[in-house]
Amino acid sequence: MLTILPVTVFAALTPGPPFVRLDKNDAMVIVADLQVGLYQVVHDFDTITYRNNILAHTAIASLFSLPIVLTTSAETGPNGPLPKEIATMYPSAPLIRRNGEVDAWDNSDFRAAVRAANKSQIILAGITTDVCTEFLALSLRAEGYTVFANTEASGTFTQKLADDANARMKDAGVVLQGVFAIVMDLMRDWRNTPGSKEVLPWLDTYLPAYGYIARAHEAAVLNGTLAPGEEGL
Repeated sequence: MLTILPVTVFAALTPGPPFVRLDKNDAMVIVADLQVGLYQVVHDFDTITYRNNILAHTAIASLFSLPIVLTTSAETGPNGPLPKEIATMYPSAPLIRRNGEVDAWDNSDFRAAVRAANKSQIILAGITTDVCTEFLALSLRAEGYTVFANTEASGTFTQKLADDANARMKDAGVVLQGVFAIVMDLMRDWRNTPGSKEVLPWLDTYLPAYGYIARAHEAAVLNGTLAPGEEGL
């Protein structure tokens, strides 16, 4: 008697595009023209949120011990200097003061500073999104770098300009991410170092919406009691 065994048919899977992951051992941060004068032209974020976003972007380098390069454009003119909070965060980091180049990559000192970091992944934010971030991101992509544009820390005149710039960068292979996604990908696992112990206080400072999740848990553990009806939920 012939026994026919069931045949399992597996659907053919077509691989999608590769998941480009941030690697804290191969990444650096660039602050491009996040200057106090240019800050005033940003209208695609409210002023309080955007101020926090640019400080968070800059502080990523400290959290993960990443190299950072700072650059400004015509800072003795109306563009102004970097905010004091950023300048004092990295007093010994390279600060390239450009006096004419719109695209930071056109400045030889800036190119040298980036190359000296010897990293292939660049986390970038600037004002404006459609000039300082986009031009530099496209130049870096042309040089072979993997670029992660922090969409929460780049700002410009209108939402349309931001959308158009982000679309062009995306088409060029730039990865568009916000602060939380960047930090989570660099961390990878809450048990790593930096991990929960270092990242939760950082989030409490720069992303309080998540920090307060941890605060609520702490309060519940230290002070909480179950209300009637909560037990067993």
